[in-house]
Amino acid sequence: MVVGILRLTLFMPGNNSLKGKRQVLRAIKDRVRNKFNVSVTESDAHDLWQRAELGICQAGSDRAFVDSALREVVNFVESLNLAPLGEELLEFINC
Repeated sequence: MVVGILRLTLFMPGNNSLKGKRQVLRAIKDRVRNKFNVSVTESDAHDLWQRAELGICQAGSDRAFVDSALREVVNFVESLNLAPLGEELLEFINC
C-alpha cells in the first residue's frame, strides 16, 4: 500500500478576514472531496487571512496511481480559480 500526502499552499491576496478565507477553503475542500476520493484538511496558516495550506491524502495499491491522482487534484484546484497556488509538496509513504 502507498499513501500519498500533498501539501498545497494557496494565496488569497484580496481576502481581508478569516471568515472570507474559510468560505474559499470550504468551497475548495468540498469540491475536491466530491470529485476525488481523498481526505482534505487545512493543515497550517490557520490564523493568516491571505494564505492557507491544505493537506490532501490519497491511498492506493501502487505509487503511479497515487501520484497521478494527486496531480489531478492540483490541476483541479488550479482550474477552480478561487485562489492562486503557491508551493506544492508531494510525499509518499510505503506501508
